Amino acid sequence: MSAERIAARRITIAGERALCDHRGALVFPEIGLLAVSDLHLEKGSSFARRRSFLPPYDTAATLDRLAAVIAAHDPAIVVSLGDSFHDGGGAARMPAVYRERLLALMAGRDWYWIAGNHDPEAPADLPGRTAAELAIGSLLFRHEPQRGAAAGEIAGHLHPGARIVRRGRSVRRACFACDGQRLIMPAFGALTGTLNVLDRAYAGLFSRDSLTAYMLGADRVYPIAGSLLAPA
Repeated sequence: MSAERIAARRITIAGERALCDHRGALVFPEIGLLAVSDLHLEKGSSFARRRSFLPPYDTAATLDRLAAVIAAHDPAIVVSLGDSFHDGGGAARMPAVYRERLLALMAGRDWYWIAGNHDPEAPADLPGRTAAELAIGSLLFRHEPQRGAAAGEIAGHLHPGARIVRRGRSVRRACFACDGQRLIMPAFGALTGTLNVLDRAYAGLFSRDSLTAYMLGADRVYPIAGSLLAPA
């Protein structure tokens, strides 16, 4: 087994074995599937159109991270769980050099674009299949988590993050949020923030007793029980 997989955290979701990669990707080795969420490609250029100028390197940084996780796990299937682009025109606006990099990552793989609230339509002039949601075995991939019981649901949208306090020191990190039945993905994009998993936006999705926040570190994933988490 590669060092990359050893550094990842093994978990089970509705009976399916998975790996949480410290860069924010979720991997199902037995079916050769890698999922990422909320890439928000071309967010910088979207803001620039409204004369709000952010560093223009977000797409390059996000593609670098995406290339790294794909190289590490070599998936046959990639699922991008919505808000892959920051707006509906992001794919058409993406510079040719980035488009070519993305196409190279897509080559030879089954690629699914799950529709998000920022990008509900298929990305312009890019291959892959676009769907509102995708069912594979006992898993259901969608952008926004649904209230109530949803065994096997893998969703994004909420950009989960967690905070712990130890010996007077506070640490905040993006995280995978999971209770063993459903999982909400961290945002993968370079210019994305986090929303604390104890926020009321998560009400009805997890019970605190069963929730684990798999916090992303520099080179590994740290599982933290919900009872140990601190509010924002």
